[in-house]
Amino acid sequence: MTQTYALLLRGINVSGHRKVPMPELRTVLEELGHRNARTYLQSGNAVFTTDSTAGEDALTTRIEDAIESRFGFRVDCLVRDGDYLAAVADACPFPAAELQGKQLHAFYLSGPADPERFAAIDRAAYLPEDFALGDRVLYLHVPEGLGRSKLADVLTRPSVVKGLVVTARNWNTVVKLVEMTREA
Repeated sequence: MTQTYALLLRGINVSGHRKVPMPELRTVLEELGHRNARTYLQSGNAVFTTDSTAGEDALTTRIEDAIESRFGFRVDCLVRDGDYLAAVADACPFPAAELQGKQLHAFYLSGPADPERFAAIDRAAYLPEDFALGDRVLYLHVPEGLGRSKLADVLTRPSVVKGLVVTARNWNTVVKLVEMTREA
């Protein structure tokens, strides 16, 4: 059965470091046997279809290995199916339709977050910023933008997200990836 996935790469093409050109990323995906590989922006977003029944974790490992082989460095990746992406968008506890894309972010997590680690954060100290946990996602509302957020720094500390790969996307990208997986 054909399945559509989004690929989220963490920490590439930032200030000229860890360069992964999007045409070459599409080639890597196609060489792995995936089809209809399309990329969005230069920050490591791709959508592809596959007949593989390997599951998200196995697909992730294969793609990470192929990227390392091609580019000479390892990149943390997350693979999520289109239904999951749509569910994340639908479950957003913040008024996404009312907010600008750079005020709302989804921090995708490689596994479930430990709610106890987040419960220790004094949310009132960071208002008007706020966050909520979802299914392998952390929603972050930052009225002044992510670059000025003190809460984002706290939420992504190793002691909070211990053992998890975390990669953030602004809400415009979240919506676009949902659209792209539906179109594939």
